[in-house]
Amino acid sequence: MEQISELRELIARHAGAGAGHPSDGVVGTAIDGVLLSAISGPDEPSGARTGTVLAVIAQGGKRLAVGQRVYEYRTGQYLVASVDLPITGQAWYASAAEPALGFGLLLKPAAIASLLLDAADHSGSAPPGLGVADASPELLDAVIRMLRLLDSPRDQHVLAPLIEREILWRLINGPVGETVRQIGLADSSLTHVSHAVRWVSEHYRESFRVEDLAGSCGMSTSAFHRSFQAVTGFSPIQFQKQVRLQQSRLLLMTGVDDVATIGYRVGYDSASQFSREYRRQFGLPPGRDAARLRAEATAA
Repeated sequence: MEQISELRELIARHAGAGAGHPSDGVVGTAIDGVLLSAISGPDEPSGARTGTVLAVIAQGGKRLAVGQRVYEYRTGQYLVASVDLPITGQAWYASAAEPALGFGLLLKPAAIASLLLDAADHSGSAPPGLGVADASPELLDAVIRMLRLLDSPRDQHVLAPLIEREILWRLINGPVGETVRQIGLADSSLTHVSHAVRWVSEHYRESFRVEDLAGSCGMSTSAFHRSFQAVTGFSPIQFQKQVRLQQSRLLLMTGVDDVATIGYRVGYDSASQFSREYRRQFGLPPGRDAARLRAEATAA
């Protein structure tokens, strides 16, 4: 528990979450790719994107839903996201006195690839895009040493890349190592799915044929569909729907356009279908949900 206690203290201090300094959300640090999070109370489930990241919990817990899959991780555990997925996330086990505290590290394919001396030993199948495991003492030690560098700016340039490499090595050889290894394998199924995920995320308004998307990835339709479902938890069409609905929620919060216009802007031809799917996803019709979110933002 000494490691967790030190990790908790470092995150709280550098994320501004100490006594009298309430802080909510994710903040960057002076070390490239290192993020810290502090959440002062349990929140409502909300849509977000994972990014490609390692997230270690030092205090509290988080729950993520991707399609029908639910991932929970808490103090002393970590989550790896190998693909930038649309999720519904929620922090719990958090209060102003004991905020949920986390360490994040953006996972860079090139850095992982440099550690893979032999790519022939992977399974070849696409692992899930998210994985949760207990953090080993060795991994926690490396994370703590990375955060100590925030107090030693002169050492960051030389030592941070070395510690990042050690963290990646611990991940590659850990319980969800296959998910991490696939990030660095240029010809892996995960890389092909990542290409498709980026395309759909950037062209979510457009209709597409799954056969064409599979072809652009150099895969058969059946293999592509299996890999996409395995990694993201969605079919390609379901994934597009998730992206559309999350984007529509952001647009609704601005209050610039009416519901029908926003539904059309994100790719829906039918206003009734948009409202129906929005309510199924977020629990309220678009207009009422947007009014609630704007009221909460104003109150905060």
